[in-house]
Amino acid sequence: MAESKGQNYLHGAAILAAGVVIMKILGAIYKIPLGNILHDEGYAYFLVAYNIYNLLLTIATAGLPVALSRMISEANTLGRPNQVRRIFRVSLGTFAVLGAIASVVMYLFPTELAVAMGEPRAAQSIWALSPAVFLVCLTSAYRGHAQGLNDMRPTTVGQVLEVLVKVVVGLALAWYLTSAGKSLPIAAAGAVFGTVAGGLAALIYMFVFKTRHFSEPGSAGDVPDGAGSSFARLMRIGIPITLGASVMSLITLIDMKLVLDRLQTAAGFSQDMASELYGVYGKAMTLYNLPAAFVTPLTISVVPAISACVARRTYESSCDIAEASVRITSVISMPMAVGLSVLSYPIMNVLYRDSNESGPTLLMLMGIASFFVCLALITNAVLQAHGNEKYPVYSMIAGGLAKIAVNWFLVGDPDINIYGAPIGTICCYVVMCAMNLVFMCRCMERRPSLVRIFARPLISTLIMGAAAWVSYEAVYGVASGIISSEWLGMAFSMLVSIGLACIVYLVLIIATRAVTYDDMKLIPKGEKIARLLHIK
Repeated sequence: MAESKGQNYLHGAAILAAGVVIMKILGAIYKIPLGNILHDEGYAYFLVAYNIYNLLLTIATAGLPVALSRMISEANTLGRPNQVRRIFRVSLGTFAVLGAIASVVMYLFPTELAVAMGEPRAAQSIWALSPAVFLVCLTSAYRGHAQGLNDMRPTTVGQVLEVLVKVVVGLALAWYLTSAGKSLPIAAAGAVFGTVAGGLAALIYMFVFKTRHFSEPGSAGDVPDGAGSSFARLMRIGIPITLGASVMSLITLIDMKLVLDRLQTAAGFSQDMASELYGVYGKAMTLYNLPAAFVTPLTISVVPAISACVARRTYESSCDIAEASVRITSVISMPMAVGLSVLSYPIMNVLYRDSNESGPTLLMLMGIASFFVCLALITNAVLQAHGNEKYPVYSMIAGGLAKIAVNWFLVGDPDINIYGAPIGTICCYVVMCAMNLVFMCRCMERRPSLVRIFARPLISTLIMGAAAWVSYEAVYGVASGIISSEWLGMAFSMLVSIGLACIVYLVLIIATRAVTYDDMKLIPKGEKIARLLHIK
């Protein structure tokens, strides 16, 4: 078995994060023009299909790649290459069966699924997206294998390739179909088919990479466990994680149905207006997901790193990794969340010029929620890596029920309507984070220091947020008298305020030692960067 190149968990996370930056740029190139091509209403059809796809994909892949990564990390740490191979083969077969079932359901019953969600015009998009589940399931097996060996490079390259192909194919089809005068449901189906093309490209890449880099002979002294016992352990670890993640995907699906229904039956909006409001809400969600995308690489790297410490019974090291990962998550996600909220008006109006006027307020609320989403992701990963897979399930169920309850009452209020959806999201993830932190304090060998984790990033973030708001108002006041185009003046002011906020935050986290020299040593070229920035 080819050995990992010695990537520690933050080194691997940094490699994944570099890919995330590229993917986010490509994703912006995809989703922002797509939202403008399809408009709010057509974007709602796109979202309905995606939410159904995400639920089926979550059921098939949410827990099993984590379980696969954890099992392979343990076997590799113990020097069992034949066991690593056995685990992968069992997992690949399992993923293939689950993916095939999910794809068949979407292919055979697109109309029924769309009607069940209250948006029958999304049927074409669901049908077009159906092959993607099978392709992504197979790809997830290869990614879990590489991640278990602490090699994050193939995952990063594969994800970038997947998004690049999706952007090219999806935007090309959406533009062509709308230019040809096709209906919005057909154009949305063309756009969503880009995901299928991207999934196929990523699968081919991962297959080739594994064949070339992870195909060395095994050890004669390593007798692998039986296929049945490997499958049983995969299920035992993966099912609780899958249930927890599926709960949130299911609740998101129920929430979508609930929001569309309550906007019409209780708040009094027409179906077209309800779709438009949900479409602009979906555009705000695209931006609100940005911080979580930068934290996800860290969650992927944390699981095998902590699992390896637990396998070696070096529990003090596992606690250090857990606390550092939550602190770094705070350093990354807090400023992004506050930035989205403070600059919500220019961001929405610059990126989505013709969207419903509720967009900026929705993004302001979703920006607040994004921090708690990131915190929930990393605390879930820490609990799962320590072998406490059931606790995230409890917190997700509690948070999901809180979201449904809040949305039921607030979205149905004509004066609040669509704004109730992000408020419900905030309540959901606050509940999840509070429960996860309590579980971590109870289950880990050493309690994490919440003051050390949150205090310094919070101080830096609040000052940065004030700087972003003041600078935007000042620059826009000057720019509006010089630049004739209101949109260009707003875009220029937004970019200047974002750049200034980044500089202010960087100075503050160095001054407050929110990031330390020891942290920087764990990332590629970190020591050189630390010396350059005078981080001690």
